[in-house]
Amino acid sequence: MPETKYITTVIFELMLLAATTLLLPTQSLAAQEYVFTGQTMGTTYSIKLISAKPLSKSLWQEKINLRLKQVNARLSMYRKDSELSRFNAAPKDQAFRVSEDFYQVLYQCRTLHALTDGAWDGTVKPLVDLWGFGTQGRRDTPPKPEAIKTALNSIGFNKLTIGDHVLTKTTSGITLDLGSIAKGYGVDEIARLIREGGIENYLVEIGGELVGAGENKHRKPWIVGIANPKKGFLNAGLYKEVRLDNKAIATSGNYRNYFEKNGHVYSHIISPKTGYPVENAVVSASVISDTCTRADGLATALMVMDTQQALALINSLENTECLIICQDGKKRTALRSSGFKSYEIGF
Repeated sequence: MPETKYITTVIFELMLLAATTLLLPTQSLAAQEYVFTGQTMGTTYSIKLISAKPLSKSLWQEKINLRLKQVNARLSMYRKDSELSRFNAAPKDQAFRVSEDFYQVLYQCRTLHALTDGAWDGTVKPLVDLWGFGTQGRRDTPPKPEAIKTALNSIGFNKLTIGDHVLTKTTSGITLDLGSIAKGYGVDEIARLIREGGIENYLVEIGGELVGAGENKHRKPWIVGIANPKKGFLNAGLYKEVRLDNKAIATSGNYRNYFEKNGHVYSHIISPKTGYPVENAVVSASVISDTCTRADGLATALMVMDTQQALALINSLENTECLIICQDGKKRTALRSSGFKSYEIGF
């Protein structure tokens, strides 16, 4: 074969191979799962990235840890040097400039407080501490009614003034406890970091709060579990499995963090209106929404609210569903918003 003809043939075959490769669907490439685990916000995290392109695991681990460290440094109640702790120590009427992270969470806080008619209130910290579920250490006896009444004077998200990245207390003693929303925000921020890195398939979990997008390594939708709410058990199995497709889910419950005195159970879910742990039949509330920040806050609010009001609220919100589990003696009842079943496996 003449040399020029041989070269031409080789070039043609290479062009044909390249064209064929370009025409292959992306799904035909083998997807690899990258798993990242660690500790943050007093709990653990687990993150799964699915990518057909090779990823630098060390680089992604560093990026994830850095972002979580930033969020924790701004929103942690347990770090004395955190932005949140510094605000809590600030006096009345002092304009406290906040970071973008803090400001974004405050915006969500204000929305949640209004939506739930105060059932969710980020200023509940004095009550949480008083009942032994906060930063001041545990207790095994209920506080005195007089102490509860005094603490209620320092409760009320409407006693804060939010400006342009500025937060001001209008009443002395106001402090923030963002424990029921900070993990959700952390999940959202890691999800945003992943999307900005060009990855469309992922599952992010921090302390049981999750967001899932795209597909898993088997090219199937992400399926996650809602824990079986059973007092005295750290792991009582799953109550229900749900499908996450570009959605977040958060669950709040009173079956793990509580104390008993004289046969009475006091849970860590404190009503910002009465000052006492909530006493109703609700043992668990799960919310599916577009962001984990909103799902996290709403799940806590549903634990406080009357169940019918809670269902009415969720049914009034777009792209938001809930599952409320109630326990009356040995009888268990599951209350669902109008569209929750569409996410359940087996329905």
